[in-house]
Amino acid sequence: MKFVKELIGKEVLNKDAFVVGKVSDIEFNPDTQLIESLILKKGSISETLNISKGENVIPFDLIRSIGDKIILKDTFENE
Repeated sequence: MKFVKELIGKEVLNKDAFVVGKVSDIEFNPDTQLIESLILKKGSISETLNISKGENVIPFDLIRSIGDKIILKDTFENE
């Protein structure tokens, strides 16, 4: 579970290195013990003021890599 806690707050970038948001929560399947998706808060001044209501759900299989930042796959990329 330490890995899951480390994902919270990480920036998520698309294939063009554009920040699409920050991880605010994780959807976890307790039966399979796998992460199913990341919940992102959209980055802006409203997020800083904690008044943002916009969220994106990113399926875990759309993630290319996880490091200091999380990089998404191109939606047309073959696995």
